[in-house]
Amino acid sequence: MASPMLNLVGVAKHFGEIEALSLVDLKIYSGQIIGLVGGNGAGKTTLLRLMAGVMEPTKGTITFENKPVSQMRKRLGVVPESTGLYSRLTAWENIRYHSRMYGVDDKDSWNRVSHFAKRLDILDALPRHTKGFSRGMRQKTALIRALAHGPDILLLDEPTAGLDVTSARTVRSLVQQLRDEGGTVIYSTHHLAEAHQVCDRIIIVHNGTIRADGSPNELLELTDCESLEEAYVSLT
Repeated sequence: MASPMLNLVGVAKHFGEIEALSLVDLKIYSGQIIGLVGGNGAGKTTLLRLMAGVMEPTKGTITFENKPVSQMRKRLGVVPESTGLYSRLTAWENIRYHSRMYGVDDKDSWNRVSHFAKRLDILDALPRHTKGFSRGMRQKTALIRALAHGPDILLLDEPTAGLDVTSARTVRSLVQQLRDEGGTVIYSTHHLAEAHQVCDRIIIVHNGTIRADGSPNELLELTDCESLEEAYVSLT
């Protein structure tokens, strides 16, 4: 079997006396959509931030191709639940600012940005200030921003939360296309139906621990359940 891109060994994260994650072991391989599924407070966002290298674990190690993930952040693209766009800047200016931080030439960045903006149907909105953007427009802009420097792994925290049906479908479709083109996506969500529809592999997080890890069909077989919702309840 190929070596994992991301490897988590014995990872724990404490915030004071609160143990947000406890001794997590995970291997993330390329070319998949991996769903992190769990309720509010389960530890999904903490786990995602650790894998993104924006937080250090209290215990354990996280490596990207055998190097500390904190040293490899340029090869990651991150879309947080809060998009973090600067409202006084246009969509393109937000994306360009981010790309320059990654050392990407404006022309190269624009080529990728315009490609994804067409796929997400917001090319005409790139010159507009983001202050008046809808939730869907902001989310699409943040997604393009995360893709503009050509990351090897895309990490998404609740990417369709608060989106209308059409925008959510567009985001899911792009994520699947990225996978089909050889990309790797880590997709945090509390929507079980969405995870079943989109993800090749599902990791169930509950109370800071990994309760199950497998394809949707494997989780159904493991629990002898007919739906992922029933499987989730039985595992948590």
